[in-house]
Amino acid sequence: MADKKSDETKVDPHRFRYLLKPGNDFRLARQMKWWVTLSIVAGIFSIAFLFINKQVRGDYLNWTIDFKGGTEVVYRFVDEADPSINVRGDTGKVRDALKEAGIEGFDVAERSWKDSVTKQPINGITIRTPSFGALSRAEADLATVAVEEHFADRGLQKVGWSGDRLFVRSNQVIPEGEMRDVLAGVQIGGVGLELKPVEEKQAKDNTAANEDTGEYNATFTIFGLARKYEQIIETALDGVDVRVEQSHGVGAKAGDKLRNDGIKALLFAMALIMLYLAVRFDIRYAPGAVFAMVHDALLVIGVFAVTWTEVSLTSVAALLTVIGFSVNDTVIIFDRIRENMTKLKDKKVERIVEISLNETLVRSILTSVTLFATTLMMNLFGTGLVKDFAFAMNVGIIVGTYSSIFLAAPLFIFIHRRWYTGPVKQRGRRGSAASTTAA
Repeated sequence: MADKKSDETKVDPHRFRYLLKPGNDFRLARQMKWWVTLSIVAGIFSIAFLFINKQVRGDYLNWTIDFKGGTEVVYRFVDEADPSINVRGDTGKVRDALKEAGIEGFDVAERSWKDSVTKQPINGITIRTPSFGALSRAEADLATVAVEEHFADRGLQKVGWSGDRLFVRSNQVIPEGEMRDVLAGVQIGGVGLELKPVEEKQAKDNTAANEDTGEYNATFTIFGLARKYEQIIETALDGVDVRVEQSHGVGAKAGDKLRNDGIKALLFAMALIMLYLAVRFDIRYAPGAVFAMVHDALLVIGVFAVTWTEVSLTSVAALLTVIGFSVNDTVIIFDRIRENMTKLKDKKVERIVEISLNETLVRSILTSVTLFATTLMMNLFGTGLVKDFAFAMNVGIIVGTYSSIFLAAPLFIFIHRRWYTGPVKQRGRRGSAASTTAA
C-alpha cells in the first residue's frame, strides 16, 4: 500500500490541476495562410468601415472633445443650508440628470483639488461636452419661434442666434425685462433660458434707433453651458448648491493637433518596438511582430468604428497599452523559439516553432484571461473614461493574443524559409548560420 502511494507521488508530486496537460502538441503554425488571410480580411473590413462612417455619420470615428473641440466645466458642491460645508459630487446622479435633460455626447468624471483660501480638499466633478453653446440648433429654433410669436407686433425684421447671443432687428424697442420673461418660458430640459443682465453700454445701443433706417438692433446674451448644466444638476440634487469653479473651451484646431499627436505616438511606438526586436533577437523576428502590432491596432480601431464607441485620449492610451501587451506576449514566444533553435538543432524550423508555441500556450492563455477578466469588470461596472479604456483593452487582449500565436510566429517561419534557407552561396554567412541552426 505504501509502495503504491509512493509511486503516485512520483508521478504527480504536486497534484496540479493543469489547464492543458504537459506534452500537448497542437499544430498551430501549419495553417499560416488561413490565419494571415483572415487577418487581412478583418483589416480591410476595419478600414472600409471607417469610410462608411465618414459617408453615413460624417466622421471616421466618434471623436470626443479631445479631438474635435468642445467645452469643459468644473463644478463644486456645497451644502445649501451651510455653504461652508463641501459636498462630494455624485457622478451617477449628475450623469442621469443630464441624460434625462436630453444632453448627448458628454462625459462626467470626479475631480479633486484644494480650496485656494481654506486649503480644504474639494471633491467636485468635471463635465466635458462637444457643445460650445448652451443651445443646440433645434433648441435655438424653438427659442426663436417663441420670440417671434411674442414680439410679432413690434415689427420684427430679423431674429437669429450666434452661440449664446440673440440678435433682434425690429421697428420698435424690445425691452430687456420682457425678453427675459419670454426666454424664461422656453423650457430646455425642464429649465428655462436665463438672460444675462445687459451691460449699460449695450442697453443704450439696444434702445437707440439707427439714424438711417430707424430700426433697433438689440443684442441679448443668455447664460452658457455652465449655468445650463448647473440648473439641471441642482434640480436633480436636493439640498445641494452647485457652483461653477471654472469653464473653458477646447478649440477644433487643438483637437486636430491632439489627434495627429496620437497617431504619431502610435507610429513611433511601432518603429521603436521594431528596432528593439531587430537588436534583441534577429531581423527575421521583427516583421512578424510589426505585422501583429499593426493588425492589433487596426482591429481595435475597427471595433471602435463598428460600434461607434467614443474615441478619446484615454482610448489612445489603451491602444498603446494593447500594443505593449501584444509585443510582450510575442517576445516571450520568440525567446522560446530562439532557445529551442539552439537546443533542437536536429528538427526543422517549422517543428521548432510549433514546439515553442505549445510550451508557451498555457502561459499566454492564463495571462490573457486574467487581464481580460480584470478589464471586463472595469468595462461592465465602470463609467466614462474608465469604461472607454477597459473596452479598448478587452478587444485588444483578444486580438493581441491571437496575433502573437497565429501571426507573428508563422511569419517568422515564412521569412526563414524565403530568405534564410536554400543554397549556401545565395544565403551568405548569416543565412548559412541560420540554416545550420534550423537543420
